[in-house]
Amino acid sequence: MSRLAFPAALLCALLSLLPSALRSQAAGPAGEGASRPFTVRVEGSGRPMILIPGLMSSGEVWEGAVEHYRGRYRTHTLTLAGFAGVPPTGAGSFLETQRDAIVRYIQEQKLDRPVLVGHSLGAFLAYWVAATAPDLVGPVVAVDGVPYLAALADPGMTPERMRPQAAMIREMYAGLAPEQVAQQTRMVLQSQMKDPAHREMGVRWGRASDPATVGQAVEEMLTTDLRPVVAAIRVPVLQVAAGGAPGSDPAPVLSRYRAQVANVPEHRVVVVEGAGHFVMLDEPSALFSALDAFLAGR
Repeated sequence: MSRLAFPAALLCALLSLLPSALRSQAAGPAGEGASRPFTVRVEGSGRPMILIPGLMSSGEVWEGAVEHYRGRYRTHTLTLAGFAGVPPTGAGSFLETQRDAIVRYIQEQKLDRPVLVGHSLGAFLAYWVAATAPDLVGPVVAVDGVPYLAALADPGMTPERMRPQAAMIREMYAGLAPEQVAQQTRMVLQSQMKDPAHREMGVRWGRASDPATVGQAVEEMLTTDLRPVVAAIRVPVLQVAAGGAPGSDPAPVLSRYRAQVANVPEHRVVVVEGAGHFVMLDEPSALFSALDAFLAGR
């Protein structure tokens, strides 16, 4: 990943999908509580594992992981409010609301140190949950999501400098028409997913998402730097980076991602070569191999 001009870097690395004004699908799988700002699908048996999708993504993005771990882990797959057909909540702060609700879910369900696995925005939330409630969680896996994404594009970026642009991005989302979103989504997903069928699935999720929620989530993510607070994490962390085109030099990618997790007491960074942003869809075998090795004995 090269140092990209802003906001192009956000479109490639942060925005799993772009929004639309449509909210036509049902509210997701059964098993959710009416007061939760997400839906939950629970499957399998064994140690608990919470799977958190990224911006505008459905929990469907984790189906491969659910199948891979079905006999070893009891997976709790989330779809966040306002994304992929789940109705928005209108909460004051999207990210803080999600963070606190995941912590409550762990407590209410009496989950014993669940493994947290997040993608993109979901990885950001996994970091924040682990830093907020360090005694409640088990190992953390962050799939191409980091404590402060804007600094991947510009190492000198700060939330204060980002604030005006973040506000404009939020406003932009609110004004997008469905057909404009569909065209942009397909363009963005060309570099984020290899399989055309996966891209169409992503477009479908985007069309069922709430644009105001997406804009709010992006704005908050761009103005929230978790790099100082991740020092509170007490569990091992695996940071997974998308390596992009096969044969590309992984050294610059490793350097940027290692800088993001430098404050995490126990961490490892791996690069999955040949994978776009949706690593779990592009290179599932490589991803699950890295996860298996990381989770062994933990």
